[in-house]
Amino acid sequence: MTHQVRVWDLPTRIFHWALAACVVASVVTGQVGGAAMDWHFRIGYAVLALLLFRLGWGLVGGHWSRFSSFLYSPSTLLRYLRGQGGPELSVGHNPLGAGSVFALLFFLLAQVATGLISDDEIASSGPLTSLVPGTWVSQATWYHSSIGKLVLIGLVALHLAAIVFYLWRKRENLVRPMLLGDKEVEQLQPSSRDDARTRLLALVLLAICAGLVALLLKLAPGGY
Repeated sequence: MTHQVRVWDLPTRIFHWALAACVVASVVTGQVGGAAMDWHFRIGYAVLALLLFRLGWGLVGGHWSRFSSFLYSPSTLLRYLRGQGGPELSVGHNPLGAGSVFALLFFLLAQVATGLISDDEIASSGPLTSLVPGTWVSQATWYHSSIGKLVLIGLVALHLAAIVFYLWRKRENLVRPMLLGDKEVEQLQPSSRDDARTRLLALVLLAICAGLVALLLKLAPGGY
């Protein structure tokens, strides 16, 4: 007998696909350059708002979206790698998937932060470049354009490879729950709360995060 569990609430699913679209668009506009850089910056601001939202939602969101549900100890990771983990480890983010999530969040934040103070010395510069020393701008520009971009592409590639691996070897579709929200499990597990109240909370949180980004840009020299 299997049980249907709401794993990913609607705000988490929208965040996931919106962030994926923004990352792809950011890479494309960054490679195109020229006039597309205006959109590259706008997308970067959207990514920052989404990341701030996810950090907040990791504290107040649905059960399986909260960081507390996939913050695993090293011993738990080792047990999972040995195939000794309990069924609850495969409902939301498993220990390996959790590492991927935290890595993506960290490096995306680093990419956005360095983008805010980058300067290509041709036509594009971040809105906060005048607030930091020139050496910081140089290092941030180097990281943003040469290192961070490649790290993120690598992490996304690993993420996609893991999805294919789980589908091929373990017959586990990781995409379907992120589309529909529910997952079939063999043992009853708690469901994420996903109702009008939590969705309204998510909308308010996103509005606050977008407002913080807008305020940051407004206070930047030049009033972006």
